Amino acid sequence: MTRLNTIDAEGCAKEPIHLSGAIQAHGYLVSCAMPDWTVRHASANVEDLLGASVDELLGRSLRDYASEEVLQAILDTLSMVTPGNTTAQRAGQANLGPLGTACDLVVHVADDLVHIEIEPRYERGLSPQPTVLAQSMIGAVAHEPPENFHEFVAAQVRGLTGYDRVMVYRFLPDGTGDVIAEARADDMEPYLGLRFPASDIPPQARALYLRNRVRVIPDVDYEPVPIVPGTVDDGRPLDLSQHALRSVSPVHLEYLRNMGVGASMSISIIAGGRLWGLIACHHRVPRLVPPAVRAAADLFGLFVSMRVASAEQQRTLAHFEHAQQVRDALVLRLAQARDFDRALMDELPLLRTALGADGAALWSQSRWHASGQTPDPRRVASLVDWLQQQGAVSVAVTDTAADWAAPMDGDATAGVLALRLGADDWLLLFRDEQVQTVNWAGEPAKALVPTDDGLRIAPRRSFAVWRESVRGRSAPWSDADRRGAARLHQVLTEQRRRIQTRVDVPALDQQRRQAAMDERRQRLDQLAQMLEGLSHLAPDVSARLDARISALEDELQRLAEVAPLTDVA
Repeated sequence: MTRLNTIDAEGCAKEPIHLSGAIQAHGYLVSCAMPDWTVRHASANVEDLLGASVDELLGRSLRDYASEEVLQAILDTLSMVTPGNTTAQRAGQANLGPLGTACDLVVHVADDLVHIEIEPRYERGLSPQPTVLAQSMIGAVAHEPPENFHEFVAAQVRGLTGYDRVMVYRFLPDGTGDVIAEARADDMEPYLGLRFPASDIPPQARALYLRNRVRVIPDVDYEPVPIVPGTVDDGRPLDLSQHALRSVSPVHLEYLRNMGVGASMSISIIAGGRLWGLIACHHRVPRLVPPAVRAAADLFGLFVSMRVASAEQQRTLAHFEHAQQVRDALVLRLAQARDFDRALMDELPLLRTALGADGAALWSQSRWHASGQTPDPRRVASLVDWLQQQGAVSVAVTDTAADWAAPMDGDATAGVLALRLGADDWLLLFRDEQVQTVNWAGEPAKALVPTDDGLRIAPRRSFAVWRESVRGRSAPWSDADRRGAARLHQVLTEQRRRIQTRVDVPALDQQRRQAAMDERRQRLDQLAQMLEGLSHLAPDVSARLDARISALEDELQRLAEVAPLTDVA
C-alpha cells in the first residue's frame, strides 16, 4: 500500500459518521425521556410537522403533541423488544400535527431515551403489506441454483424498488468488494465484475451496516437538519448509530454525485454475524422508496442472508470434515512414532494437500525440511525472523510475500500459514503467487485536496475501469483454513508432547541406574581405602574382606553390562 493509500484508508476510517449531529431532510426526530415523554432532543425541522418550534418542544411532554393512541402504539412496539436490543422497530402509522399528516413511525431505545423517527407518507392509498411483498420475492428466487441466485436477487430488488441499478456487492477479506451480480437500465454503464477499494466503505461504515440493515438516501443534495441539542447530558455527541435518518458523510455524498447517482439504498447481507456484502441500489435522480417497500426489502434481505449463510456453513462443514479426516490420520500415524520431527516430515505431502498449499516445510532445531513448492533457501532466514516478530502463540498467516521477504527473481512463493510447534520450531504451509489483473471501478486512491482547515480526502471523480496487475500475493487463506490450522496446531503440539514424554522415560531410567551405580562404586572405593589400612590383620579376616570386595565388584560389572540392554527395551 502506498503512502497516499494509507492516508486515504486512515482518513476514511477515522471519520465519526455515527456522530453527525444531524438527520436527512425527508424525516423528523423526537427523543423522549420516560415515563413522562419529556422531549430531550428534536430535529430542527420538527415545527413543519408538529406546529411547535424546537425551543417550544424541548422540556415539554410529547403528550401535548401526540395522542395517547400513538404513544401507546409506540409502547406496545417497545414492549415486544428484548431488553438491551437497540434495533429500530416499525411502530406503524399515525396522523401527527395540526394537519393530521399521515406518517410512518420507527422507534428504538438508546441512552435511556425513546427515539422516534418520523417519515411523512407520500404515497396514496393503502400501503402494501411488507410480508406479502417479501414472500412473493422469496418465492421467485428460493429454488434458484447457487450460480444464478445473486443475479435473480438483483433483478427482484430492482423490480420491487424501481432503482436504475441494483448490484450484489461482496466483501473480500481485505475489505475491498466485488460486484458479483447486477440488474440495470440498458443505458447505464455496467459495473459487473469491478472491484471497489476498502476505503469506499470504511470499517466504521461496515459496522453500522450490521446495525442498520436498510439504509436509504432519497436525495444526495439534501441539506442536513441539525438535532437540537446535539449532545447528551454529559456533553457527549448524541450517538446516531441506530437512526435510519442519520445524516450521511459529506465525502460519501460527493462520492455518489461523482458516480452520477441522485439517490441510493442499501440492504445488508449478513452471514455468521459478519457483513458478507450489500445489495446496493442507485438511481440517477432523487427517489424516495416508501417505508413499507423498505420493510419488504429488509425481510427479503434477511432471506438472502440466510441463504448465503447456509451455503457458507455447508462449505465450512465440508472443509471441517476433510480436515478432521486428515487430523485423525495424523494422530494414528504419529501415535506409532518415536521421533516427532521425522514422522512429521513424512506427512508433509498430506498436510500440503489437506490445506490447499503448494508447499510445506518443517523448521525445527534450525533445520529446514521441505516438500513441494517452498521458498528459496536464501529467504528462509527472513521468513523465520518475520515469524518471531509476529509473536503468534499458535498460528501466523499472510497472503502477501512483501510481509515476510523482499522480492526475489524466480521465487513464486507468496502466502504463508505457519503453526508454531515450539519456541523456534514451525510447521509452514506455502501458496504460490497468483498474478491477478484487478478491474477497479476507477483509480482506487482518493485525492487529498487543500482546504482552509488543511488537507481533506476527496473521492475519485471517474469510475471508468482502471486495471492493475497485482503481484506478490497468493490465494487468500480462508476463515476455514485458519480455524483448521488452529485445530491442527492443537493436535500436533499434543502429539509432540506425548512422543517427547514417551522418549524421555527410558532416558530418565538410565540416569537413575547410572546414579545408583556411581553411588555403589563410590562406596566400594571408600571400602577399598579402608581395607588397605587393614593389611596387617590376620590372614583369615583379610581373606573374608577381599571376598566381599570381589563380590561387590562383580555385581557392579554385571550392572554396567545390563544397563545398555535395559536402555533399549
